Parts: sequence; structure tokens; C-alpha cells
Amino acid sequence: MDIKAVLLDTSFIIRLLSESDVLHENAKAYYKHFLDHGVDMKFSTISIAEYCVLGNVSELPLRNLKIVPFNFDHAQRAGQFAATVYSARNEGQLPEIKERLLIPNDTKLFSQADLDSSIQYFVTSDTKSKNVITLLNNECGARLQHLDIHTPINEFLCELF
Repeated sequence: MDIKAVLLDTSFIIRLLSESDVLHENAKAYYKHFLDHGVDMKFSTISIAEYCVLGNVSELPLRNLKIVPFNFDHAQRAGQFAATVYSARNEGQLPEIKERLLIPNDTKLFSQADLDSSIQYFVTSDTKSKNVITLLNNECGARLQHLDIHTPINEFLCELF
């Protein structure tokens, strides 16, 4: 399978840039694979805002990232996604999602990935987001795939074939 594009989560970039992080080597291996294989690495303006809470935009590898601005269509889809996630959480379907603040930013990112037909994977270290993505695929007809960098790149590549 040929990967055309991925949307990188803020958590991926944090691990990539932090050499002391336990997932740094995994993040670096994915990043190198994406670069070596011409995979478009997309990064949302939402993730830039999240990163800049504790970091500086000058630290980001911007020359290798395609910035995805949050737009009107993303906003509409994110509203649908958020309503679905809130409802599922309130019904006990997503017990791991406790913080209300996580839902809006995540659903915005998922809407961007869903509406960009070139993006095949949401690349993250957030294991909890897999259940949310599965819910959105089932309930909203989203077409997202979760790529958790806890899985080393060689294991992931074996799963593709």
C-alpha cells in the first residue's frame, strides 16, 4: 500500500522534537520513512496553536510540513463529529474520554483528515483517539485511519501487506 499523505498530531511532533521522550525514536523513524517515501506530512493550524502553548513555532520542521488551515467545511464537519463524540461519551461508550476540552480540538483535526481525500492516516501517540476515530467512522461515515506511533514503523509496515 502506498501512503500518499498523513495528518500529524501535535503529540507526534512533540515526541519527534523531544530526544528524551520514550517515543522519540519511533517518531523519528516514521518521520524519516515519510520523507524517504514522498509522503505528504500535513500539519494543522490547530496543532500549531497547541504546540505553541509550551513551544515556539520556530522549533517546528515547517519546511517538511504542509500546513492545513482550518476552514468553513472543516468547521461544519467538526461540529457533527463533536456532537457524536459528546453523545457517545454521555452514554458511556467512550469512558476513556473524560475531559471536555479534548473533544473540540480532536474533532477539528479529525474533520480536516476526513475531508482531505489524500490523507490516509492520523499519526499520533494518543492511544485513546483510536476509539473516537472508530466511532466517527461507524456513526458519521468518516474514513479515518489511526496510526499509533507506539507501534514501531517496521511492525506497521508489515501490517500494510
